[in-house]
Amino acid sequence: MSGIVRFQLEEGIAVIAIDDGKANAVSFQFVEGVNAALDQAEQNKTATILTGRPGKFSAGFDLSVLSAGGDSATELVRAGARLCLRLLGFPLPVIIACNGHSMALGALLLLAADYRIGVEGNYKIATNEVAIGMPLPYFGVELARHRLSPPHFSRAVANAEIYTPESAVEAGFLDVVVPEPELMATAMQSARGLAKLDMGAHGATKLRVREKALEIIREVIDKEFGL
Repeated sequence: MSGIVRFQLEEGIAVIAIDDGKANAVSFQFVEGVNAALDQAEQNKTATILTGRPGKFSAGFDLSVLSAGGDSATELVRAGARLCLRLLGFPLPVIIACNGHSMALGALLLLAADYRIGVEGNYKIATNEVAIGMPLPYFGVELARHRLSPPHFSRAVANAEIYTPESAVEAGFLDVVVPEPELMATAMQSARGLAKLDMGAHGATKLRVREKALEIIREVIDKEFGL
């Protein structure tokens, strides 16, 4: 696991916390650390909470890598796409405790989880790629198509509309919003409830529910970046 990602078991729940001390930009270190933590969560076969740092879940891809272009930029986007694909088909329940801002790939990670809890406050949630000069990758378009409320799909993807935590619930980025001090307690309560499910049945049913989306997203990742 990388130094910015911490894994621990709390009451039998896998808690993965990401904190780079800044905006939790998705870097190679971020992806490597989260994947290593997900490996541990799979070994423990229980519900998993993914959370960020106070005020920020994730600002999206590390723009210093993307702006440099070349193979590193392509590989980072591919790694982020694969992480979203893994979360979408993860065999265990995944709860995201979204601490605040969640932009670009950060917002796409929300769309890949099973249950998303946001916090009240002046926070932004958006797939804002087109606002910063980057067409949304195909995997992001298909993930948004699968999880967002239809009236918000084009607004969020093509118009880069910025949502508050409350309006993000209506759009489909979040499931519920709570006061900031209640975030982790609410996430733990949700995780304990989901942990009571039969994990085999949960994983199999999730794959049935998301079968078409997973197939399409896998295909577009391969088409755009190569698996």
